[in-house]
Amino acid sequence: MNRKKVKETNRETKEKYDILLNIIGASDSALIAFSGGVDSTLLAYAAAEALGRENTLCVTARALSFPDRELKDAREFCVEHGIPHEIIDFDELGVEGFAANPPDRCYLCKRALFSSFNNLAKTKGLVNVFEGSNSDDTKDYRPGMRAVSELGVISPLKEAGLTKEEIRSILREIGLPVWEKPPLACLSTRFAYGEEITAEKLIMVGKAEQYLFDKGCIQVRIRIHGTGSYTARIETLPELIEGLAKEPLRSEVESYLKSIGFTWVSLDLTGYITGSMNKALE
Repeated sequence: MNRKKVKETNRETKEKYDILLNIIGASDSALIAFSGGVDSTLLAYAAAEALGRENTLCVTARALSFPDRELKDAREFCVEHGIPHEIIDFDELGVEGFAANPPDRCYLCKRALFSSFNNLAKTKGLVNVFEGSNSDDTKDYRPGMRAVSELGVISPLKEAGLTKEEIRSILREIGLPVWEKPPLACLSTRFAYGEEITAEKLIMVGKAEQYLFDKGCIQVRIRIHGTGSYTARIETLPELIEGLAKEPLRSEVESYLKSIGFTWVSLDLTGYITGSMNKALE
C-alpha cells in the first residue's frame, strides 16, 4: 500500500488524504471499527498503510442490525489485503433502552458498542480506537457521535475533512471496487422512533432488503411501520421505482414480503432518502 497511488485526484483531496495518513500515523497502533462500508474501508486501508498491518486490527460487530452480506464483505476485504480482522458478537437488543427506539437510540447503541471496542483495544495493547464518520455526517442527526466523543474514539476521516464524495474518489483511484458500494446504515434505522425494535422485525427487514437487493435494487431501504400488523414501505432509487411497480416483479415482491410477515407492502414515490426516519424529529 503506497500513498503514491492517490495522485490523480484533485489537489485538495490529495492533501486531505495526506492529512488522514498523518492523523492515523500519530498513533502507534489502532483498532478500526470496521463495517466493510465505503468509509471504514478507506480508514482500514489508510491505517494499514500508515501504521503497518502488524499495528492495525479491524473489528466487525456481528449483530441482528448488521446484514450478513456486509459481514461477508468485511471478512473478504481483510483477507484479501492481509489486514488482521476479528468478529465480535454484539447484542444490541440487550442494551438498556435500545429496543424502545427513542430518538437517541444510536447513542445508546454506540455507547455500548464502542465501550466494547475500547475494552478490546486495551486487551490487545492497541493505543486508539478509530471509527469511520466523515465530514458530511455532521450535516445530519447523528446522536451516536456523542458516544464517540465521550469515549475518546477518534474519527480520522472527519478530522481530515474528507467528504463522502472525496472518499469514493480516493477508493476509485486506489482501485478498490467498494468505491461504488451503496450507502450502508444499520437495520435499526428502518424503524420509526418510538416503535419497538424486536429480533423478529429486524430479521424481516433484513430478509426483505436482501431479496430486493438480489432482484437488482442496489440501493433500497425497507422502512417498517406498525405494531402487530406491519407495513413495509420500500424506498429505492427514483429510476428503479417504475420497474418495481410493473408486473411480474410487483406481485413477486408483494408475495415474498407478505410471506415473511408483512401485512401491507407499499412503494414510496419519493424514493430513497438518507435518514428519512429523522424527518419525524423535525
